[in-house]
This record gives sequence, structure tokens and C-alpha cells, in this order.
Amino acid sequence: MRWEGRRQSGNVEDRRGRGGGGGLALGGGLGTLVLLLVVWFLGGDPMQFLQQTQSGGGSVAEAPASPEDERAKAFVRTVLADTEDIWNEEFARMGQTYEEPKLVLFTGMVQSGCGGASSQMGPFYCPADRTVYIDLSFFHELDQKFGAAGDFAQAYVIAHEVGHHVQNLLGISGKVHEAQQSAGERGANELSVRLELQADFLAGMWARKGQQKFDFLEQGDLEEALNAANKIGDDTLQKQAQGRVVPDSFTHGSSVQRMRWFKKGLQSDRFDPNNTFQTDDL
Repeated sequence: MRWEGRRQSGNVEDRRGRGGGGGLALGGGLGTLVLLLVVWFLGGDPMQFLQQTQSGGGSVAEAPASPEDERAKAFVRTVLADTEDIWNEEFARMGQTYEEPKLVLFTGMVQSGCGGASSQMGPFYCPADRTVYIDLSFFHELDQKFGAAGDFAQAYVIAHEVGHHVQNLLGISGKVHEAQQSAGERGANELSVRLELQADFLAGMWARKGQQKFDFLEQGDLEEALNAANKIGDDTLQKQAQGRVVPDSFTHGSSVQRMRWFKKGLQSDRFDPNNTFQTDDL
């Protein structure tokens, strides 16, 4: 992906190695784990305890960022800026104003508007504070654990999470979450799949618009994104983790579905908010 030399977003907050980071939680040993359990049993918030412990005495030193870390941050800021430019234009075409999301880089653990979260969740979007959260170690895991290497695979992940922001601004995710309350577990999972596949569509649409505007695609980039969509499909992940596939428990869509809807976005010039919700062919 050709990304260097373009505008970088100012909406990125770097919390790596401080605040809600995971240095103490992951490296603090058995004593820390016991203390967290005590706090939990007494009705306290372990995440708040972690943050107070890390920030209170100044005992957790921040390691200087490596050149690789700084380059990764610059990449994230550039991709986020690309999404800002595209979605500002698309919202203007719809007669609306795009509110740019924040993006937080963290290490290990983080406190979001949706509560505490671990990097084990992977990148996520919190609608309560309209912020994308990413532990950059996920990109290494995407490559080494899932076999989805490449910078455009990473860009796809960012664009997918920003897609959830677009859904939030348009009121789509709010309606879905409301419908899930009375849908039962299987119905709620199906609605979640449709929401996630639409975010894949939006990531594909961003890639199309971004290529038209920035000419940022290099040979093999789209294959990287499609490979990432394939590797993180529910069926693929379930088969790796438990040796069997349970379709009723899908929450993000199968590998085939995720690739299909990313491709649909690549081929689309307009966004229909009902596209994944008014079809039987996912």
C-alpha cells in the first residue's frame, strides 16, 4: 500500500505503556492477580484499580517507542486520515456531516466508554465514546497466528472498525442492538452477523473510493485484505479453536461471507443502509 507522504490524522491518542495499558496486569505476577481478585470480590472495578496502581506511584516506566512502533503509528494515522477524507465526502453526498472518530492505541488493557477491555478481544469500536481501539500487537498476531500478512490487511481491519462508526452515526447499529433485545440468542447472532458483514462492505467501499482518490493500491493489496477477511471468518476461527463449526453461534460471518461483502463494497459506488438486512443471500 502506498501510504507514506500523505496527511496523518490528528484524532489518534497513544495510550501505549500508560493509563489502562497492560504492563502491570500481564507482567505483575501472581501477587497482582490475587489483588485483582480481591478487588473484584469486594465489589470494586479491577480495571480502575489497575489504572490507579499504574498511575499513582509513577513506578511503571514508559519505554521509548521504537522506530518500528513509530512507523506503525504513522501508518495507522495515515489510514485513519484516508477514512476521514472518504467518509467526509460520502456523508456530504448524503446531505449529512461526518463526525470523525477517535482512535486509541493501547497495550494489553484499556478503559473505554464501553468498559474495560483486553487486547485479546482484538481491535474494537465503542459506540458510547465513538472511538476505535487497537493494540498494535494484533497486527503481528494477524500475520503470525492467522497468516494474514501485509499492510493492506491491516488497513482493512482499521476500515472495518471505522465502518462500525459509520453505522453508529447513521443509526444502524442502534436499531440492530434494539432489535437484538427481543430476538433470542440465535436471532441476535444473525443480526450481529449482518452488522459485521455490512462493516466489511463499508471497508470495501472505502478501498474503492480511496483508490480513486489516492491511487494507494499496489499489486497484491486487495488479495491481502481478502485473505484477512478469510482468515478471521467465524467458521475458520471455530475450526481452528475447537475442531468443529457451529453456524448458529456465528457473530461476524463465515470466511466466504466476509470476503463476499468486502468484494461487494469494492464494486459499489453508493451505500444502501439496508443492504445486508434485506437479503436472504448473505
